[in-house]
Parts: sequence; C-alpha cells; structure tokens
Amino acid sequence: MNNFRWFRGIFYSILILYAIITFLPFAWALSASFKPLEEIIAGGLNFIPHDFTVDNYRNIFIESPLFGRWFLNSVLVGVCVTGLNIIFNSMAGYALARVKFPGNSLLLGIILAVLMIPGQVTLIPGYLILKSLGWLNTYQGLIVPSAVNATFIFMMRQFFINFPKELEEAAALDGLSRWETFWQVVLPLAKPALAAQAIFIFMGSWNNFLMPLMITSDPGMFTLPLGLNTFKGQYISYWNYIMAASMVFTIPALGIYAFFNRYFISGVTFTGSKG
Repeated sequence: MNNFRWFRGIFYSILILYAIITFLPFAWALSASFKPLEEIIAGGLNFIPHDFTVDNYRNIFIESPLFGRWFLNSVLVGVCVTGLNIIFNSMAGYALARVKFPGNSLLLGIILAVLMIPGQVTLIPGYLILKSLGWLNTYQGLIVPSAVNATFIFMMRQFFINFPKELEEAAALDGLSRWETFWQVVLPLAKPALAAQAIFIFMGSWNNFLMPLMITSDPGMFTLPLGLNTFKGQYISYWNYIMAASMVFTIPALGIYAFFNRYFISGVTFTGSKG
C-alpha cells in the first residue's frame, strides 16, 4: 500500500510539472498580448506587463480591417468542415460496419491505404484539381477537399462494429428503415465518438496553415493562421499584434472543446435508456 502511495505521488508530481511546463508558454503569450512591442523585444520572462495596454487588441480589430474577415473565414470553414465530416464519416463508417455490399473489403482496404499516404504527397495533385475546377480563392476550395477523413471513417467503422445489433433489430421491428434507424437510434448513441471526431477535426481545420496557403492568394480569403503571418515583415515582426491575435484565435477552439467535453469523456451505455 505504501509503495502504491509513493508511486501515485510521483505520478501526480510528474503530471503537475508537465502541466506547468505546458501552461507557461500560453501564460507568457497572454501577458505579451497586453504589452507594447518595445517591452516584448526588450526580452525577459516577466509575466506581469510593466506598461499594460489593450491597444494591441484595439489595433487588430479596428486598424486591421481584414482581421474580422479572417476570423469569420476560419469559423465558416471550421464549422462546415466539421459538420460535413461528422455526417459523411459516420455514414461511411456505418455502411462499412453494417451493410454487406460487393467491394466492402476492397473499399476498406483502399481507405486504410489512404492512411499510409503522407498528406504532402497529395498537395500538388489537389492544387491542380482545384485549379481546373476554378475553386482557387473560394470557400468550396477550402471546404470540399476536407469534407471527409479516412482516419475517422475507420474510427467510426470500429465504433459501429461494436454497436449492439439488438437495438437496430428492435428498431426494425418498430417499422424503422435502415436509414431511419441510423439517424434516430444509432447516431444519437454515438455521441462520444462524434464528439471526439468533432474536436479533432475542428482543431485540425482551425489550425490548418498549409492548405489555405496553397489555395488562397486573395487576402480577403485568408483564414486566421494565414492572416497572422501577415503581421511578420521582412525586417520587423509585430509580436504584440501576433500575441493578441493568437489569444483571439484560441477562443473558438476552447469553446468547441468545452461544448463537446462532456460527451468526449463520458462512457457509452448501450441499454437503450440513454443517448
């Protein structure tokens, strides 16, 4: 028992130390967002600004006319990509897990093969396809290529394989079609898997820099990660604006995590009494 207590104490101490190390850069960035540029470039690790100012936030919202547009672009793209992925990945995963059709195993093998291909390999072909469709500098160019994700198709398939067939059979006896069973019975009970999918996909879309960089050249179509890069010049970088914009940048991501967290950490009870 004493050995277990010692082990638990050491384990929690390591976790607390890791949490502090992880939080310190965020705390410094938050502090720097209220500092003038001169204080930031002067160096030092002081977490309390000597010359506290909110001019950085005022500048990015008022004097940077495109910042609001970049923020709305990121929100639109992130929400659309997340919603489309939840729908299409879940439908594909359910079909692969439950519907027996010719080529089921072959299709699953292709999806697994896609997971083995680095995303960088498909950048040039993807760019050429979007260019031929006339989708450069468009919202559909930012959204449609990311509307499905092979990783989460496979994840949802594994989830639905373990889903109890008794609930689906009971729904069929009540006269529900497979389509109605999926939407009214299966999907509501898949909230933990959907929440995990939503968190990871939104974070990936929200933080995506390379895809918007490749597709967009019009500053009005930039997303926030790309827009933040415009605060860096050849001879000077406005770190005070970058830090302030980064703090604004984290708010939607924190909101998504807070909203889906209760589903993300909860277990699934397959009794038909909750969902």
